[in-house]
Amino acid sequence: MSRAVRVAAVDLGATSGRVMSGRITGERVEINEMHRFPNGAVRARGALFWDVLGIHRETLAGIREVARTGPLHGIGIDSWAIDYGLLDRDGLLLGQVFSHRDARIDGIAEKVVAEIGASALYATTGIQQLPFNTLYQLVAARGTAALESAETMLLLPDLLGYWLTGVIGAERTNASTTQLYDVRAGAWAVDLCRDLGLPWGILPPLRDPGSLLGPLLAEVAREVGAGGDVPVVAVGSHDTASAVVGVPASDGDFAYISSGTWSLVGLELDAPVLTEAARSADFTNELGIDGTVRFLKNVMGLWVLSESLRSWSERRYKDVELRSLVAAAADFEPLRTVVDINDPRLLAPSTAADPMPERIAVLAAEAGETIPRSPVAITRCIVDSLAVAYRRHVRTAATLAGTSPAVVHIVGGGSQNEVLCQLTADACGLPVLAGPVEAAALGNVLVQGRALGADLPDLPAMRDLIARSYDVRRFEPRDGTDWAAAERRVG
Repeated sequence: MSRAVRVAAVDLGATSGRVMSGRITGERVEINEMHRFPNGAVRARGALFWDVLGIHRETLAGIREVARTGPLHGIGIDSWAIDYGLLDRDGLLLGQVFSHRDARIDGIAEKVVAEIGASALYATTGIQQLPFNTLYQLVAARGTAALESAETMLLLPDLLGYWLTGVIGAERTNASTTQLYDVRAGAWAVDLCRDLGLPWGILPPLRDPGSLLGPLLAEVAREVGAGGDVPVVAVGSHDTASAVVGVPASDGDFAYISSGTWSLVGLELDAPVLTEAARSADFTNELGIDGTVRFLKNVMGLWVLSESLRSWSERRYKDVELRSLVAAAADFEPLRTVVDINDPRLLAPSTAADPMPERIAVLAAEAGETIPRSPVAITRCIVDSLAVAYRRHVRTAATLAGTSPAVVHIVGGGSQNEVLCQLTADACGLPVLAGPVEAAALGNVLVQGRALGADLPDLPAMRDLIARSYDVRRFEPRDGTDWAAAERRVG
């Protein structure tokens, strides 16, 4: 017998966080934003940290609001991957939580690859070589007082869940992103940690998405005004795992783009692809729910546009509101300038000394492209370059996995960008279904719902419920633009 459930979904992004209420009945799933708060890294003594105690405070405030406005049956947390906190033997946080964009990881990946070998790393972990993977962050921390004193390492959603319940563990979808997880064995890659001199004993017990961490601690329940029996559920705590659950049902195989600060471009498969060709193409195999694998490529995403917008606003440009910029870019000359949107020089936050728009101009000049100078020209360059990247990675994923997607789903904040959605359809030569915007929160809610008794036995049932609850917009591919030539220009 299915039951109606109402839950709190904590959905954390690198620039903002939200706490949503989610309600599941037999016919619909509904979510409502109850609390939103700004997020971002804080620089101190030359290093870049997350304000995790501030995130915890705001998480409690959001849960309190959900509990105040109706019944609360469960709580789930999803966030970006990679970053972690260290606990001492008393369970207290050791120092600050570094941002993956901190410069301490510069050059570390190259040293590890030289020591272990890229093929051996990929054969074990199946993870894309990103310079800020948790593995490289820990190698960068070797010899520090914090790491030498640590009893436990917790990824961000697990750390917040620990503060709510007192229970230590690592949710498996998020663990699979760290490059510390053996994707074949389904366990931590202990031998790899030993080879690199890392304290593998700090890695916590693994738990599957949908498992219950435990009830709220008594003092937390009192603070948020909830019953002491309200459980915290280990949802697919990597936001991509939750977002792909939030893809609505459609006919045939599909590719997906979880479009936000980052773009995650890929396929949902039954098993990892661990071939040398997949490693050379730098694709990653991250776990999803119900034994699925997210075979995908990380692309820089709308981070580049948001950082450009911030730079223009700080310089007091006129007319730099995002919606108007994108609308103006739609009428700008197509493919006038395309750049490698995944160039590592676009990773660091924009600063007054090194603004994002000027980095785009440098990349264009190096590639022999027309240099974009106005905000509209740079915006068009960014969305064109994203569409070129999406084309390349959707097609590469399909070739490597031996599939033929019939449609591309774009979910997340980028699904609201109609210009980008249409350009993606044009570039990929496939229809694009855009929405829902809140896919990660929906996936969070649905995994909680199943754990708490809702009649959602499998992924198809979850996706059918989303399709019944939310409309999506369809963008058909248009002819007339030589996207293949644009892709060759990027190299």
